Amino acid sequence: MGWLFRIVLALVAAASLSACVTSPTGRTQLLIVPPDLAIVESARAYAATVRELTNEDKLLDDPRLAGRVRAITGRVVAAAVSRYPHTANWRWSVALIDEPTVVNAWCMAGGRMAVYSGLVERLALSDDELAHIMGHEIAHAVANHTAERMSVALLTQAGLIAAARAVDEDDGEMLTAAAVAARLALTLPNSRVSEAEADQMGIEFAIRAGYEPYAAVSLWRKMEAEGGARMPQFLSSHPSPANRREALAALASDLGHLRPEAPPPTHAVEIISAAKRETGS
Repeated sequence: MGWLFRIVLALVAAASLSACVTSPTGRTQLLIVPPDLAIVESARAYAATVRELTNEDKLLDDPRLAGRVRAITGRVVAAAVSRYPHTANWRWSVALIDEPTVVNAWCMAGGRMAVYSGLVERLALSDDELAHIMGHEIAHAVANHTAERMSVALLTQAGLIAAARAVDEDDGEMLTAAAVAARLALTLPNSRVSEAEADQMGIEFAIRAGYEPYAAVSLWRKMEAEGGARMPQFLSSHPSPANRREALAALASDLGHLRPEAPPPTHAVEIISAAKRETGS
């Protein structure tokens, strides 16, 4: 039996030990991939993605947007860290991707994020609306959603590995199971349950960072208007119930009292762009 197949079987067997992990909102998570491993492999996958973007000249050179994203994200990260101190030492970062037609953003384990230029430009996002985007993505990281997607990818991979063994494919040519799962996790959508959890946590982070609660609602109106007959990539990769906007409005009403009189100091966030890598605090 190949070493990679043994790793997969061992991780699947460990699922029974991970089944009782509880998310920040109290739901039970099945994490075959431990969060710490998800962070390590996400860092590698993120570095590889940044290299690809650099080689393809896809990183954005826009100092004004870089400063704006750093300031907004730094405040929202600070709010998240105040609630979940274990995230304080994560390598929080945002890659700015030069794709004017792509309305999307994503986040990996450990706080490694990306924002596409089309998201900001096509939706003409206000600072408050951008804060809710970043809060949502930060929530995915805090709630270990990457580890969940990696777990799904790993289970899928188990079947592929079994098929490869049937035709005597050389295990030595394959990447480690966790590394492959980390790259696959970038393309897998979050579940509807995970999306609802990120909405709930993300809007709280943005509000605690001092941003307008109902900007989450105006943001989703813009998303829906931008979609028309064709759904934006952000929505297509974020499974959404029909009443999502109404749910966000209810959350804004319930959590609005958490908005502080003065915003928190910003947390250090690295901005990865074509010009340079900048860290602000």
